[in-house]
Amino acid sequence: MTAMQLLSTIVKILIMVGFVLNLAAILTWADRRQSSMIQDRIGPNRAVIKIFGREFRLAGLLHPAADGLKFFTKEDFMPLRADRLLFMLAPIMAMGMVFTLVGTIPFGDTICPRLFHLHFVAHWPLIEGPSAQRWGTCSPDVKNGLYPIELIAAPLGVGILYVFAMSGQGIIAAAIAGWSSDNKFSLLGALRAASQMVSYEVTLGMSLIGAMMIYGTVRLDEMVRWQDNHAWGIFVQPLAFFLFFAAAVAENKRIPFDLPEAESELVSGYFTEYAGMKFGMFYFAEYAEVVTGSMLLVTIFLGGWTLPFFHRDGLTIELGGLRLLQVPVSHVWMTLLGVLAFFGKVIVVCWMQVFVRWTLPRFRYDQLMKLGWRVLLPASLANILVTGVVWLALDKSGPAVSDALKVAGDVTQAIVAVVLAYLIGSLVVGFFAPIKHLRTLLGSSAEESVKRGGTKSEPMQA
Repeated sequence: MTAMQLLSTIVKILIMVGFVLNLAAILTWADRRQSSMIQDRIGPNRAVIKIFGREFRLAGLLHPAADGLKFFTKEDFMPLRADRLLFMLAPIMAMGMVFTLVGTIPFGDTICPRLFHLHFVAHWPLIEGPSAQRWGTCSPDVKNGLYPIELIAAPLGVGILYVFAMSGQGIIAAAIAGWSSDNKFSLLGALRAASQMVSYEVTLGMSLIGAMMIYGTVRLDEMVRWQDNHAWGIFVQPLAFFLFFAAAVAENKRIPFDLPEAESELVSGYFTEYAGMKFGMFYFAEYAEVVTGSMLLVTIFLGGWTLPFFHRDGLTIELGGLRLLQVPVSHVWMTLLGVLAFFGKVIVVCWMQVFVRWTLPRFRYDQLMKLGWRVLLPASLANILVTGVVWLALDKSGPAVSDALKVAGDVTQAIVAVVLAYLIGSLVVGFFAPIKHLRTLLGSSAEESVKRGGTKSEPMQA
């Protein structure tokens, strides 16, 4: 390994770990903020910083920092009859599992340092520059010691198989946390967590077999390149997308699948006896799992770092064989755009999971298991069967069908481009629009109260 390759690996690790850590912290704020918006409450506003006598609340963004400070300063409690080794090992395994996954997730296309070198030498400042070829690989510049850099911390050939192998550690962490705590509520939570995560991991894996059949690879970066050349995975495997999303939420143990932690039944489930930073590691690992699950969903089904009509060589709008527009873009800008697109998609998918968290009620335990074994698993098996039959039929079809599929892929890219433009425009308009609070009366008693002049309340007294 050369010095440049070592340095690039360290930078890639810092980028991915830093993104997961920061986004997971922001998600703790987003959970509170989203719930307050849905329930028409004020939301997080108690954490305050004073500067020259003025108070700054920053829309509640100081709460994640306050949470971290509390975790570090609270007492590190351990039950007297707990298994000390396993009790301390469980939160480490829960937290460590998340960061072993991000190393195999690509967050951008391959960097060609030779093109970057030409760009900075001949085109400074960054206005123009050479474009990369859409097809093929980047050739190294041995004379100057410049080699292609894949934007993956650990580009393993096994790809998604490694992800499944490492994600199984989460089951072990929850199980030993509940067993080692010497608490009946913790033990029940551990049993629920183990059975739930094993059940939904089966669906999680089965839902991706159809995608692997179509992509023809288990490498995550090659899956993204297939989507760039054809269509996003959500269009070629729509059922698998929803199955994977549901199973991923269940694996994260969040509402409506939070049976292992159910406060109203098990106090706090398998980590009831944990306090201080050990509890913080479990708490933070849950949000970090949301981020890594969103990364996998984006990579496999939402095109990864790609955007509609943007390729390695720039912007190319074409439908079928008709090219409508082509604008060459330098390799520097296309690489940066791809990285930003990947992280932007991950943020949107994380927000979707927060929205689900505050929208759906909790399942009963029997409903949870029936959904996994009687609905999601049969649906994933049916998806594999249908995918195999359709794939074999298309493989034996003529060139006319191939051309039609090419046109269909271009149409899906156009649909995605229009939807993204609409969502971005709506987001900008909604951000600057004034907030309107609508009062809705439910029930005849409220209506009668309004007719009689409303309710009158005396000032509250201590």
